[in-house]
Amino acid sequence: METSLSAGAADIGTAEERAAVDEILSPPPSPWVGGERSPRALHVARRDGTTLPPRSLLLPALRALESRVGVVSPGAVNYLAVRMDLPPAEIYGVAAFYALLDVGEAAPPVKVHVCDDVACQLSGAGGLIAALRERYADEGEASLDGVQWHRSPCLGQCDRGPAVLVQRAGAHAADIEVVAATREDVVRAIAAPGPSPTPPAVVPQVGDPSLVVLRHVGRVDPTDLDSYRTAGGYESLRRALQLGPEGVVDWVADAGLAGRGGAAFPTGWKWRAVANQADRTHYVVANADESEPGTFKDRVIMEEDPFAVVEALTVAGYAVGAEQGYIYIRAEYPLAAARLRHAIAAARQRGFLGDDVMGRGLRFDIDVRQGAGAYICGEETALFNSLEGRRGEPRNKPPFPTTHGLFGKPTAVNNIETLMNVLAILEFGPARFRAVGTPDAAGTRLFCLSGAVARPGLYEAPFGTRLGALIDMAGGLMPGRTLQGVLLGGAAGSFVGPTALDTPLAPADLKAIGATLGSGVVVVFDDTANLTGTVLRIARFFRDESCGQCVPCRVGTVRQEELVARLAAGRPHGTVADELRLFRDLAQVMRDASICGLGQTAANAVDSALRLGWLGG
Repeated sequence: METSLSAGAADIGTAEERAAVDEILSPPPSPWVGGERSPRALHVARRDGTTLPPRSLLLPALRALESRVGVVSPGAVNYLAVRMDLPPAEIYGVAAFYALLDVGEAAPPVKVHVCDDVACQLSGAGGLIAALRERYADEGEASLDGVQWHRSPCLGQCDRGPAVLVQRAGAHAADIEVVAATREDVVRAIAAPGPSPTPPAVVPQVGDPSLVVLRHVGRVDPTDLDSYRTAGGYESLRRALQLGPEGVVDWVADAGLAGRGGAAFPTGWKWRAVANQADRTHYVVANADESEPGTFKDRVIMEEDPFAVVEALTVAGYAVGAEQGYIYIRAEYPLAAARLRHAIAAARQRGFLGDDVMGRGLRFDIDVRQGAGAYICGEETALFNSLEGRRGEPRNKPPFPTTHGLFGKPTAVNNIETLMNVLAILEFGPARFRAVGTPDAAGTRLFCLSGAVARPGLYEAPFGTRLGALIDMAGGLMPGRTLQGVLLGGAAGSFVGPTALDTPLAPADLKAIGATLGSGVVVVFDDTANLTGTVLRIARFFRDESCGQCVPCRVGTVRQEELVARLAAGRPHGTVADELRLFRDLAQVMRDASICGLGQTAANAVDSALRLGWLGG
């Protein structure tokens, strides 16, 4: 397909919109890809050989439009179509997929996203929403001063809710995180001329000598490469270069490291599968699209130890034979993204990235890409599609990413916590790493504690630590309160009751009680919590976040929410037993027939709540 526009043939956006796109794609070198046209050129209708921008720049260009003008307009879509030689409908389809991109003729310059998800509900999100409605307008309506607010799924600030993300477009564009937010805090953030400072992450164990993954947090300046090196930074990469690629993979496998994102797949097996592929173009991807409600561990690492993330991904690239790595980070983490970009630039300047890493002839570099509001992009193949400039919809498996991943090439994708454990293995050795934890789960885990505990925050503890002991580490419940239940693993996890407090937090022990650790979420509910409302919120979350690609998930999540609402209101179709039979059938279909993990796990929390009798079961 060749796309060109003669003068006046179509709206190709304002000068401001074209400038926003050109900032990402570079100015058009030819009239046939969006450059200025001369009358003589109108008589020629063939491509002049100009190279088109890669499609993978489509999402960054859409994000630039949102930042510069606050909307992706039809004219901007047409201009992108010319620049990238894509159908406008396809570009519109990508833009409309993401919750943080407005598509249309116009949008208010300030958008306020107020988290009302599980943890923030427990922190007073309802009162904040009422205050914003009183100050501005109803949800989704622009106020007279150009402010529009919306309820939002989890913003990854569960330890310090209620959380708000302010998106401001225009000359003073900024994405501003507001934590422990009051109405006055939000009003100040909207009026501020630039980004407001974000308080440090909450890590109560700072300085504890037993820490492994969090050992640098609070002790290393996250903006200073020399501070990181003084604390032992880049010694793990040096050790990796001594071991060689095969040696690194062997150490990771011998240590028994399993993925920390939820699937718990053996990391060494994954890396070896990528390294052994005959196609020599390989990629490594850090999955930092941390969107599971209740999860914030990767955010803390990226904000407080970004150089370690860069080093760890470099090790991964060396081990599997990749020359290019990507960090895909959710849009709701502006501070983490800024610190990672700063760390990458500093590492590149000092020879830790580029064409000759550490003077050893190793070529490796990293690019940071931000999403635009889509929980599904945490699924690895949906993430690949998003990186490639397509709708973030999952792919069927097989083929698997180890053979056909990003851009169709062998790809190792790991979440941030997993990569950080690789540095620990190289620093301490596989035997010492494996000595911590349980026989079937080596090492430590990061636990995101929020809800009704005295000291919410990020904690690190060995696999096998009892659930009750972990809650005690966070100061336990407030005086006079009693425990109703705990959500383990996030919205895709399970609720457990007070009888589970003696359960070791390890895969086999949790499986025995029908639970999972997932992404490390531990949300604690005391006797003041509305658990029925929480289950309803989880059902609504999956209804909203289903990408709609497959019928079992697209329809099943809607029917699940309807069923939960009926039970919560005490108006079942038939008897409660009839509803429970219907739910079991529905849940089984979603588990068996959904394309990806979203549909396969969407019924887990609701199922556990029903088993505990919280919805009339």
